[in-house]
Amino acid sequence: MVSRGRGRGAPRKPASEGRGRRPRAQRRTREAQRARFPEAPARLSEAPDLECARRVLEIEAAAIRALVRRLDARFVRAVDLIANCRGKVVVTGMGKSGQICRKIASTMASTGTPAFFLHAAEGMHGDLGMVMKGDVVLAVSNSGETEAVHLVPFLKRLNLPLIAMTGDPASTLARAADVVLDTSVKEEACPMGLAPTASTTAALALGDALAIAALERKGFRPEDFAVLHPGGTLGRRLRKVDELLHKGAELPLVHCETPLAATLAEMTNKRLGITGVVDDQGDLVGVITDGDLRRGLQRNPDMRRLRARDLMTTSPKTIPAGALAERAVATMEEHSITSLFVLADGTRKPVGIVHLHDLLKAGVV
Repeated sequence: MVSRGRGRGAPRKPASEGRGRRPRAQRRTREAQRARFPEAPARLSEAPDLECARRVLEIEAAAIRALVRRLDARFVRAVDLIANCRGKVVVTGMGKSGQICRKIASTMASTGTPAFFLHAAEGMHGDLGMVMKGDVVLAVSNSGETEAVHLVPFLKRLNLPLIAMTGDPASTLARAADVVLDTSVKEEACPMGLAPTASTTAALALGDALAIAALERKGFRPEDFAVLHPGGTLGRRLRKVDELLHKGAELPLVHCETPLAATLAEMTNKRLGITGVVDDQGDLVGVITDGDLRRGLQRNPDMRRLRARDLMTTSPKTIPAGALAERAVATMEEHSITSLFVLADGTRKPVGIVHLHDLLKAGVV
């Protein structure tokens, strides 16, 4: 009889044929990957990187703090020109300053100040055609000697106000400007002092300051912001209540003298768990919820005599039709309710009702 096991005297398999050994092709693949992507040391000292990051942030923060101390009547004059501009604000620059200009123009345009970016070099090759009388020019140049200087004669012919944002108040650009905003910095964060870092941060911060000061000067409101931001998360948050309400045949309403049976039918048919109660003039005088019904029935066992006025909660929470949906959410959260009747602006006339589920579906919440 032949044994099926290896037995005491059976020869052992070579290690290369053991169960834990990978096939030769897999071993070669693994060795090739190690050669191509060598593993990093187990531990690297983080101190130099963190020290560098802190130094950069401190230098750039100091550049912005210096701007705060430098603010004066020149900044106010620049805001005057921007806020009273009848055309557009033309923000122009080159290189890294040009990238900052794009952001400044974008911020202004989204906060109520029409603006666009003009590449200084492209301006000398036809793009000056975008500039018109009534515009205001904001030129950004750390040195004050870039291609933006070449635009000055054309701007002067159109008699356009020129605001210069520069790190050299004695530069050619500064001497040609109507208003000079000094964005000079003590040092760049780049250890070689070559890459624009602190200087571009200072220019960006001052550009934001101009945009927000103009916003406040114009009285720009969240409702105005919503008009300019219809898409994305911001757009959903800034939608108006009148875009989301139930109205017309979907609006649950009863007269204050409506009997209980008809009131129940209105609440059941409109499927919102609530109905508004109006008087002879059509003004909203109360609301009835499922909870109001239960409490009313406990107080008045004789259901045949009950009218809407006997069941309603007076002084209901409401919201104007022109309010932002975000305000509706805040009101619901504050008072722990799920529905708000929407009134025509300046009246007590209900024009609709907005439910928490509508706000959830619209992505406002």
